[in-house]
Amino acid sequence: MKTRRKDRGEPLPGEPWNEVGPGLWMGGHVWVDRTGEVREAVVDREFDLVISLFTRVGHGPDPSVRHLVRTLPDAPLTADQIGTVQELARTATDAVRAGRSVLVRCHSGYNRSGLVVAEALIGQGLEPAAAIALVRSRRSPRALNNRTFEDYLTTGLDVARLLSGLDESG
Repeated sequence: MKTRRKDRGEPLPGEPWNEVGPGLWMGGHVWVDRTGEVREAVVDREFDLVISLFTRVGHGPDPSVRHLVRTLPDAPLTADQIGTVQELARTATDAVRAGRSVLVRCHSGYNRSGLVVAEALIGQGLEPAAAIALVRSRRSPRALNNRTFEDYLTTGLDVARLLSGLDESG
């Protein structure tokens, strides 16, 4: 099997998920093992909370695990979608602070999950550049390769949400 997705041109990650900060994990639904075989990343009960920004039947988590599904595009977001990112980042931060383990995942675990995880890290006190660098160092240098998402983080999601709302109104 090929290790590149036709729609993105980026190689798949080499792990199903990675710990970016204590108790805060980032991942996807597919990954490639050391032999180049594409694998399904199926969550069972490894985490206390799973936030899915992309979902696929059969990828878990176990029904006993809290699972939030909020489908977002890997593209410019509306003001409401940016608000969803902010809400999910707060939820992840609150869970981590309460001692729970959290997985934020999308398809490959690069962009949508990176946006939410980086925003959670910013909410925990990191500067945007440090949060982006941490996501890339812990997950993949290819994480947050969606330049718009990086711009949202460096601008601040409150400002990005206001600006997106202006675009929508007129």
